[in-house]
Amino acid sequence: MSQKVRVRFAPSPTGPLHIGGVRTALFNYLFAKKHGGDFVLRIEDTDQNRYVEGAEDYIVNALDWCGISFDEGPSKNEKFGPYRQSERKALYKQYADELIANGKAYYAFDTAEQLDAERKGHEAEGKTFIYNWHNREKGRLVNSLVLTEAETKAKIEAGDDYVIRFKSPQDETLHLTDIIRGNMTIDTNVLDDKVLFKSDGMPTYHLANIVDDHLMEITHVIRGEEWLPSLALHQLLYDAFSWDAPKFAHLPLILKPTGKGKLSKRDGDKMGFPVFPLEYNAPDGTVSAGYKEDGYFPEAVVNFLAFLGWNPGTEQEIFSLEQLVSDFDLARVNKAGARFDPDKTKWFNHHYMQEQLDLDLAEQFKAIRPELADIDVNFIALVVGLIKERATFIHDFWELSHFFFTAPTSYDAKASKKAIKDETPAILQEVINIVTRTSEFTVQNLQAKIKDWITTNDVGFGKVMMPLRLALVGALQGPDVFDIMFMIGKAETVQRIDRFIKQI
Repeated sequence: MSQKVRVRFAPSPTGPLHIGGVRTALFNYLFAKKHGGDFVLRIEDTDQNRYVEGAEDYIVNALDWCGISFDEGPSKNEKFGPYRQSERKALYKQYADELIANGKAYYAFDTAEQLDAERKGHEAEGKTFIYNWHNREKGRLVNSLVLTEAETKAKIEAGDDYVIRFKSPQDETLHLTDIIRGNMTIDTNVLDDKVLFKSDGMPTYHLANIVDDHLMEITHVIRGEEWLPSLALHQLLYDAFSWDAPKFAHLPLILKPTGKGKLSKRDGDKMGFPVFPLEYNAPDGTVSAGYKEDGYFPEAVVNFLAFLGWNPGTEQEIFSLEQLVSDFDLARVNKAGARFDPDKTKWFNHHYMQEQLDLDLAEQFKAIRPELADIDVNFIALVVGLIKERATFIHDFWELSHFFFTAPTSYDAKASKKAIKDETPAILQEVINIVTRTSEFTVQNLQAKIKDWITTNDVGFGKVMMPLRLALVGALQGPDVFDIMFMIGKAETVQRIDRFIKQI
């Protein structure tokens, strides 16, 4: 690629960034970095009616948390700025005017009522109304193709509402190429004359998007499949301006866990998993879960998102961001929709949990549990090292480790029935004696002495270890009993066993 690669992620600030949007941003980022290019953030806020306060900050924070920060964008390296379309408003009118001057677009003054009447008239005849070559010059529609230049000018000067529509070509075959989907052909007769500009001075997405991509020297447009129906219009606009079009790649849909239908913003709440990178507090007070707040590591989120549509062609599943940059290839992105699997996302998180330093995890664990406020973080780190293999999230730690920090006050009834026999008090009293006599209180010493006593006295292993675990933990769970004894110390071990004996 001789020209420097430049890609853009162009979300609308209409609410939280859906995980599908993050996937689009990620694939743009990976492609840019793979080819030594630039990743641009552009805020497409032409629809001011849907603008949500704080949504832009949310987008930026979400990208930063995922580690896929942009090279250019609002308030950052504004080489081609501004990067908010609302601040570029003055630019677009001149390009709309250029299309009109070249006969590629026209003014349309039809009211909503007139268009509705046309639709209903077509429906009555079993037809679908499309505003294009078929009817734009028939006289029923009010536009500058049927009005004289003077009539058109008079309407504009009188303040009549108008839109500028693109004049789709008639009887042409359009040849399109998509990196992921290959070659396509479109009969231009089926295209409608899309609105490019409104009389309120704002462009529609289609015009603003093309103009901005051209002016910002975007070389590749990597976006969601939902934009595929717009590809023909966008290519025609490039042709109308005599500009070189970027290369296009339309990513597959992210499907619901059932595999049926697109994953929506509501699916997470209904099915119990996040669909947003960060928690979102809506203006109406509703709160939507985020991957960050639910305990996912950003590395896990990036890794599982990469596999929603892309396949490395090997059995490897664990990829750091650097490895993804190295291996990513649009040619290996699938056309078919990618099924979202909540269990697989947890699998990735479990993996990245094991790769974290115990001390880092301990600090995060301590921060969310007030019970640990006065406990040395180095002790907590030792505990974390014993239990993290069974955890998926940091908030799982307390359930897996509470007995290291607080003695049990009750004992699982089902486990008690299974573990306690007539001889249990005597056996546990002997364990107390062994523990008390053990001068070097290490895991190895405790294990050797207790197991030696069990063997010498031909006592069933379970008759000792089950009630011992119950005494220390309150249930038949947790890591190795001897690790627990060592961690809580000799005095606490004796105290817990003695308390359990007294309760039997």
